[in-house]
Amino acid sequence: MSNIILLFTCLVLGILLKKAKIVPENFHSSLNAFVINISLSAFSLYYISKIELNSSVIYPVLVGWIGIFLAIVFFIVLGKIFSWSHSVIGALILCAGFGNTSFVGIPIIQAMYGDNGLKTVMLVDQPGFVALSTVGILIANFYSGSKDSLLRHLRKILKFPPFLAFVVALLLNVYSVQIPKELDEVLMKLGATTVPLALVSVGSQMQWKKIEKEEGFHLFTGLLFKLVIFPLVILILYKFIFHQSGEAIDISILEAAMAPMITSAIIASNHNLDPKLCNLLVAVGIPLSFVTLAIWHFILQIL
Repeated sequence: MSNIILLFTCLVLGILLKKAKIVPENFHSSLNAFVINISLSAFSLYYISKIELNSSVIYPVLVGWIGIFLAIVFFIVLGKIFSWSHSVIGALILCAGFGNTSFVGIPIIQAMYGDNGLKTVMLVDQPGFVALSTVGILIANFYSGSKDSLLRHLRKILKFPPFLAFVVALLLNVYSVQIPKELDEVLMKLGATTVPLALVSVGSQMQWKKIEKEEGFHLFTGLLFKLVIFPLVILILYKFIFHQSGEAIDISILEAAMAPMITSAIIASNHNLDPKLCNLLVAVGIPLSFVTLAIWHFILQIL
């Protein structure tokens, strides 16, 4: 219960801090930088190094990749049917194709499954970021007409602290190297900063703007895919086609049901892919996902 209270408290604090204007306009950027580079890196080292590696880990790892390729097909088809612009199609693919698996996913899963569930979260989150940094960038470049080099972005991935920490943690796991107890405790405490800082950041970035009729349809379609269709596909695929069960599978389904990713929305906006729609998908999607995630959690309990 305390994790649920912390979740909403930090979210509201972020909203109030921004509304009261007692923090700098872009203070969330500093929070994001710390969370992404320090907190998530510590999370990876702490949890991934302790995961029992077996064939079952492939299921959480594939969630992010399935999401983006399914989104590409789904929104290209709808875009042709409704004659949407490249800007709208690109925005929907990027925002609905990637989930908020860390900033929202970590506190939600921690509240539902405790600290042990965070191991699965990291298996979804880190490969999902690799998908964003490769396929996602290609999509952004294509729909915006940008000429940015994929090779340049690949170099960024190799220098990205959470990715490096993920690779190091995997190597430690594979070679059964134990992190010294004192250092392990430091990693745990640094990782614990992820939840409050991430939620304060999310709260501070929530903005609601007047929605036109056509924009409302785009918003509805994007959130329908992200919060309902995609997790339903993962549920059917994992539970009824591959006949998988257990906590890791349930968490993978819930991670698929997370709201649109803030980072992918920023990338889409920076490429001028309907920035207003990107903002709406995040601002409406995050609070709405608290309701839909509760429904998905209930469904998983009775299956």
